[in-house]
Amino acid sequence: MIPGSSDVLLVVDVQVDFLPGGALAVPDGDGVIAPINRLVDRFAHVVVTQDWHPPGHVSFAASHPGRSAFETVALPHGDQVLWPEHCIQGTAGAALAPGLRAERAELVIRKGHHPGVDSYSAFLEADRATPTGLAGYLRERGFTRVVVCGLATDYCVGWSALDARAAGFEAVVVTDAIRGIDIDGSVARAMAAMAAADVGFVESGAYTALP
Repeated sequence: MIPGSSDVLLVVDVQVDFLPGGALAVPDGDGVIAPINRLVDRFAHVVVTQDWHPPGHVSFAASHPGRSAFETVALPHGDQVLWPEHCIQGTAGAALAPGLRAERAELVIRKGHHPGVDSYSAFLEADRATPTGLAGYLRERGFTRVVVCGLATDYCVGWSALDARAAGFEAVVVTDAIRGIDIDGSVARAMAAMAAADVGFVESGAYTALP
């Protein structure tokens, strides 16, 4: 497949804190960098997202005395998994991964910056009402297919792919360019939900270089 003018590569949250040794390390998270870089060479259009939390964000376990990371609490907008402090604005951990070819990104979407609501999806905050602006940007640019890769499969990648479909775009997930956290089978659930929503799945090698 040769990516066309209506295809956009969406690189989700490939940041230092999600790599091995990071504050919220995704197992083998750095394994996505090489296939994503190959994809960047094959797509004319690239969008990148960054998790971008203020200190004391509501999703941090440290913001809930007596609670531990990976517990779930009820918040006004729904259930929230509590995370270790990660991707705090302006810190080294929030930076895009060294070696990631992000210089070709035409847009960087920073999400999770509202103190009281988390954001997994590149399209909508976790309250499911506050848009990031990505859908409007893609429509104005004339993109119709979103090819998703990055971290993590069961949260930000999965939610982004599902929301791309809900917003009326075709969505494809690149299976060798994603990795998951996998809490109690969350990767399998995410993959099943994406399949049920007609998200496509390909490997990075399916895309050939631009002519």
